[in-house]
Amino acid sequence: QVRLVESGGGLVQTGGSLRLSCLASGHTFSTYNMGWFRQAPGKGRELVAAQSLNGGWSNYADSVKGRFTISRDNAKNMGYLQMNSLKPEDTAVYYCAAGLSLGLYDVWGQGTQVTVSS
Repeated sequence: QVRLVESGGGLVQTGGSLRLSCLASGHTFSTYNMGWFRQAPGKGRELVAAQSLNGGWSNYADSVKGRFTISRDNAKNMGYLQMNSLKPEDTAVYYCAAGLSLGLYDVWGQGTQVTVSS
């Protein structure tokens, strides 16, 4: 089974940018569909962006469309979430997830904190 480790979180001002990375190990990443989720304090976990195993299909939550971009480099076993024009409401722990079936995620990273100051 693949293992996932996120990095790239941090503190940024409103309007700033961050790029989250997700390193996959233990199995061929290219066989997994990928998703990025987030969970803000006191709220449930929500899907931010998803991408098919070959990168040919992507989908975004309405709240991040036009600001976030999901991508992957299967040769490097890496997934990414580029986040631009960040807002305080984007503050959350962000998780990388993977699954063999699109829309079903059964492997999760440990999460990385993103804090956007106003």
